[in-house]
Amino acid sequence: MKGKKDEKSKVINTHREARHHYEIFESIEAGLVLVGCEVKSLRDSQCSLIGSFARFEGNQLLLQNAYIAPYPQGNRENPDPKRLRKLLLHKSQLEKLRIRTQEKGMVLIPLKLYFSDRGMVKVELGVGRSKKHEDQRADIKERDAKRQVSRDIKNRNRR
Repeated sequence: MKGKKDEKSKVINTHREARHHYEIFESIEAGLVLVGCEVKSLRDSQCSLIGSFARFEGNQLLLQNAYIAPYPQGNRENPDPKRLRKLLLHKSQLEKLRIRTQEKGMVLIPLKLYFSDRGMVKVELGVGRSKKHEDQRADIKERDAKRQVSRDIKNRNRR
């Protein structure tokens, strides 16, 4: 069942730097409240998740610093591109995330923005902790070693 859902969903944008800068422990899917022509702008993939994060304000979870470009054919009522956007989750999920983010150093980072199979805009949020510089270097070294091994195997098969 999950495979069918992935086939129909269309990825709008991913935050590729997030996994480089943060150690992600779990991820969760949330809905996103949009106004005006923001959906049309997202259909054109006119957005960026770089520098964005989610935070609690009262009982609401808000997405901050996510950029959705104004729709060119929209009217003068286009919303602010970097406005706060409410994230939609069940109450139990909100409480679970609130508890996780109260731990020292834990943050909510948007990993991916996509259309679900029903045409709704969804955000994949990651619960993670910022990596230290040494951890980032170790990840790069490990990734380069894997890449070199796969090249060696590929070249060995060509002989």
